[in-house]
Formats: sequence, C-alpha cells, structure tokens
Amino acid sequence: MLDAIEKADVLLEAIHWIRKFRGQIIVVKLGGSLMKDPLAMSHLLEDIVFMETVGVKPILVHGGGPAINRAMAESGIEPRFVMGRRFTCAETLKIVEKTLATELNEQIVEQIIILGGRARSLNFTTTNVVHGERLAMMGEDGKPLDFGFVGDVTHIDTDPILELIDDNVIPVIPSMCVDKNGQKLNVNADTVATVVAQTFQAEKLIFLSDVNGVRRDKDDPASLIPTLTGKMAREMIASGAINLGMIPKVEACLDTISRGVHKVHIIDGAIRHALLLEIFTTEGVGTEIIAGR
Repeated sequence: MLDAIEKADVLLEAIHWIRKFRGQIIVVKLGGSLMKDPLAMSHLLEDIVFMETVGVKPILVHGGGPAINRAMAESGIEPRFVMGRRFTCAETLKIVEKTLATELNEQIVEQIIILGGRARSLNFTTTNVVHGERLAMMGEDGKPLDFGFVGDVTHIDTDPILELIDDNVIPVIPSMCVDKNGQKLNVNADTVATVVAQTFQAEKLIFLSDVNGVRRDKDDPASLIPTLTGKMAREMIASGAINLGMIPKVEACLDTISRGVHKVHIIDGAIRHALLLEIFTTEGVGTEIIAGR
C-alpha cells in the first residue's frame, strides 16, 4: 500500500509540470554515446513518447559518433579530428550520411513507433530541414582550418517541423545540413539542437550527456549544481571549475538562453527515465542553466 501511495504522490507532483509544459516545444539532443546502449535508448525514447502523449511537443536531434567510428573502421578510414570536430573527407561524408542521417535516424523513428508513439525522419530521403554553409574557423596561426565537408547551421525550415508537431508526430532530425549549392555537410549535433531551439524559442533545450550535469568538482558526481545562473557559469569558467569540453557546451547554453530559450538542461541520459525526472519533478536529476545574474 505504501508503494502505491508513493506512486500516487509522484503522479500528483507531475501534474503541475505537465500542465505547465503542455503545448510547449522541448528540444532534446541525443548524443551518439548513449545510442550504444539499447536499454538506455529504449528508456529515453519511452520518455519522449510519454512527453508527446501528455501534450508536450518534443523535437529530437541526434548525433552518432560511435556508430560512424565503427563504420569508418570497417572501411579502413582512420578518424581524424580538428578542433574537436570530425574531419570529413568525401568518403567519410558518405559514411556519415548512410550511418547517421539514414540508418540511425530511421532506427530511432522505428523504435518510437514500436513504443506506441508517432515519429518521422526529417533527413535527406524525406525532407531536409537543416541548411548551412562550410564551417570557417581560424587556427592559432591565423590561417583557415580545413575541416573538409563540415558545416555550420544558417537556418532551419520551420514549416515541415510545425506540421508534424501540430499533428502530434515527433520530428527526428540528424545532425547534417545542405548548403546553398546542394552540398551535404556534417554538423555538430549540439549546434543543430541549439539552432533548432533558438528558432522555435523553445521552452527547454535538453542535452542528454554521459555526465550528470555541471559539477563544482568535475570528478565528483555528488558536486552536481542543480541550477546554474549565467553569473555563476562565468565565475566557474574564470576559476577553472568549468573547463575543457564543458566550456563550449556551457557557453552555447548561455548564448541559447540569451536568444529566447527559457532553460537549458544537461542531464545524464544513462539514468533510467532521466528526461521524465528532469522535466516532471521539482528537484530534477541534472543541471538547469538559466539567465539569472
């Protein structure tokens, strides 16, 4: 009986948040590292189906790094990275399109349908919605860096996405784009998710990571910071408490908030039903980043 009462308490707590977020767009970025674990993937997609069922409007953006690495290894191509981005030659681009934009993308849609949801691929074989241009960055020597066929997002086609979410269908978007000349380009999944969230002025942008959020001590999961303001984030970057790969992620979160997205969350996607716990409970399980001073 006590277990049943506790379950009822959880449902009552969730009602407030379900009402608050009903009809709101929430962008979820799914990293490739989580896609290696079928059980974790199943739980995450169950959460996304639940979100849509209670009236939230999820948009799913995904990467696929580990799967691309495996496919490259099978083709005898050694992965190479420039400033943290995958150098994408013509052969690598074909692998990225086949593995990420087609196979993984369609597998996610199939899994959502099996779990009782409705979803559609927005890829090159259906409807591409991500447009961009070649990524241009300077190296420390002041010379342009060569990333190969790597892009930066310029804009998102909103109409196909709106048609789907208005029809209670979950859009599933791979992290690739097309430039004005029709050239396909590989894009960082965080970048795609960020621009999608900004474009729709989303209620939330949620990064499913392999860490539980922003920590005061990067090596201590118990030092998780539940709520991080812009002022706190800048102080932690200056002190070195936020460092390495977390710096660009947090800076991108702050920029996203400044462009109209209400909150950005970083959570550990390996936690069972992490999305539901973060969205529909008061305490959450990760870090929410807000604009506060």
